[in-house]
Amino acid sequence: MATLTEAQVEGVLLDQLGGLGYSLLNDAVSGPDGSAPEREAYSDTFLVARLRDAMARLNPQIPEDAREDALRRVVASDRPSLIEENRRLHRLMVEGVPVEYRAEDGTIRGDAVRLLDPEDGVNDWLAIAQFTVIENGNNRRPDVVVFLNGLPVGVIEVKKPGAETATLGAAFNQLQTYKAQIPSIFRANAVLVTTDGIQARIGSLTADLERFMPWRTTDGAEVAPKGAPEMPVLIEGVFARDRLLSLMQDFTVFGERPGGLAKIIAGYHQFHAVKRAVASTVEASRSGGDRKAG
Repeated sequence: MATLTEAQVEGVLLDQLGGLGYSLLNDAVSGPDGSAPEREAYSDTFLVARLRDAMARLNPQIPEDAREDALRRVVASDRPSLIEENRRLHRLMVEGVPVEYRAEDGTIRGDAVRLLDPEDGVNDWLAIAQFTVIENGNNRRPDVVVFLNGLPVGVIEVKKPGAETATLGAAFNQLQTYKAQIPSIFRANAVLVTTDGIQARIGSLTADLERFMPWRTTDGAEVAPKGAPEMPVLIEGVFARDRLLSLMQDFTVFGERPGGLAKIIAGYHQFHAVKRAVASTVEASRSGGDRKAG
């Protein structure tokens, strides 16, 4: 692995995402100037057609005009700061977009337009390599962007293993540059990842370098030893679709800190400890169980 180029590391990572059920594209093909464009302009960071299709699949009972209103509210930025906007979209992804519409009987009904399927029956998972964004005159190209129903929920920055200047710290700094120069790619962000193909770290939108941490297990049953390659464990442990959905919905919080609003995502040990506790409680409550929550 130490002899791989940055592009080869990226290829290994994308292959692993493909194995987890993600569709794979390169922005040279799917970008605005590509042969199969997914967006109209390089300033677009949401894949609106995919989002619209997902909203139709998830909410067939809600009239199209109400879904379109919800779509406009998702796509249009609505908060002055990136972290406030991220909290707004996180809430909409978890709770749905509240709408009102006139039913066939003439009454006004309230409902929530779902943006994702928590059971992952009809979600659209996609990873795009070399995703070019042009914003406020800045032209940047994150290595891999992960989309859920057209929403950019993950950004992965890749560095060449063993390069003296291409450390995980450099990858972290690159993400900070993106946040300052192309913030729209992070509006719906759930996780940030840095990797050199061997080491790998995960952090939230507001995490500093020290809070970018390894993810040392895939299913919680076995923890990878220190010194083992971290990237494949992190990618499967975090980006397995059911786990990423759970991490977004159940293990992400926002809170005020001295420096302002912070976003906190659980570490692997917290994530799996809670999962085990819940499973134990459910098992104990079933008929025939010992009814003692573990």
